Amino acid sequence: MSLFRRRTSAAPPTPSERRVTLLSRPGCHLCDDAREVIVRVTGELGVSFEEVDITTDANLEEEYREQIPVTFVDGRQHDFWRVDERRLRAALA
Repeated sequence: MSLFRRRTSAAPPTPSERRVTLLSRPGCHLCDDAREVIVRVTGELGVSFEEVDITTDANLEEEYREQIPVTFVDGRQHDFWRVDERRLRAALA
């Protein structure tokens, strides 16, 4: 089962269909910084946001432990370690 939902339509997603996913873990200061940017941007743009704690899934922890925080936009990896606000806004435009 995939962590991310795939779009079946060829049309670009509307803001309400867009989704940002943050892979994080407790105690990660970079995750805290990334979350702050993502919450601000998604809130302003009306985009949905979810956060996934990689420590709850052995496969995610194995794959992403050295990259977190990892940001996905519409199921595609967008950034890791840091979230650039301008780049995130551009991806969601």
